Amino acid sequence: MATIDSTPQADGFRMPAEWEPHAGTWMLWPQRPDNWRDGAKPAQRAWVEVASAIARFEPVTMGVNPDQFENARAMLPDSVRVVEISNNDSWMRDIGPSFVVNDAGDVRLVHWHFNAWGGLFDGLYFPWDKDELVPRKIAEIEGIDRYRAPFVLEGGSFHVDGEGTVITTEECLLSPGRNPDLTREEIEAYLAEYLGISKVIWLKRGIDPEETNGHVDDVACFVRPGVVLAGWTEDEGDWRYEILAENLEILKNATDAKGRPLEVHTMPMPNTMTYTAEETSGVDVVEGTLPREAGDEVPASYVNFYVCNDAVVLPIFGDAHDAEAAAVLQRLFPGREVVTFPGREIVLGGGNVHCITQQQPRG
Repeated sequence: MATIDSTPQADGFRMPAEWEPHAGTWMLWPQRPDNWRDGAKPAQRAWVEVASAIARFEPVTMGVNPDQFENARAMLPDSVRVVEISNNDSWMRDIGPSFVVNDAGDVRLVHWHFNAWGGLFDGLYFPWDKDELVPRKIAEIEGIDRYRAPFVLEGGSFHVDGEGTVITTEECLLSPGRNPDLTREEIEAYLAEYLGISKVIWLKRGIDPEETNGHVDDVACFVRPGVVLAGWTEDEGDWRYEILAENLEILKNATDAKGRPLEVHTMPMPNTMTYTAEETSGVDVVEGTLPREAGDEVPASYVNFYVCNDAVVLPIFGDAHDAEAAAVLQRLFPGREVVTFPGREIVLGGGNVHCITQQQPRG
């Protein structure tokens, strides 16, 4: 399909909010033994659970490497489409495209540059050449045109409200491994051009500096225009407290692209978690890949949920805050079913359900 020599904003396109109608969800199948323990078999079972849940509400497509096609096809329900898309790892939110729409209902995609969360400076693995081609392959499969953005950006590093506002973090977008030659103002201009937004709300930090340099989708998101959900803990001794308090203060004092003060709700964080020796011993040690050590903090968050047609898919952790997190989402998304699933296996790899999904809008 065509690569358009323009920008979405110039052509009247915008990225819609996650809660707007979807044509479907894209995912990538896990298999890296240096990221997923025990040959990725526990992770694959978790992917099946997530894909099956989403497929109740909208079409799901699973991209797989050729050597995993038969295995994925056998494990996944018939309702999930399985296609060969070579990839280096399974974080579709970050590796894949962002989709944009116009008022006529046309859909295009934005193909960001991807460098494994920091490239040779502090990236998580090398190479990432297969990941770089994933958005182009999706454009070919779907038969839609694409924009090629001239900078590094991952989908988990921002949230849009569909009405001109984006939330992101300084820790990620201004990190030296992403776009060291771009100023904050230049990055804002690119966000405007390729997401169709006019206002950037900059939070400070996320809770996973070693993995993604602080992706926003673990700490804050929009739930509807003018309304934000922020991760929070009352425990001042929690290592995340200062990070979350700083972000909460920014959100409470922010306005969106339409000049509205934000209505801010809070989501509890699960109790702090660390990797067990059993979990880390099953991960292969490979030079150039970020090692996992027993006792390291696990970046678990209920904010890393996914909104699909008629449902919200929430990771839970066998934690005292699980029920409260589900109740918060049911209150904020009253017309949708809240579907929970065990999220620990996915977070062991560095993210959760929002990180492994990417919505394609209906247009």
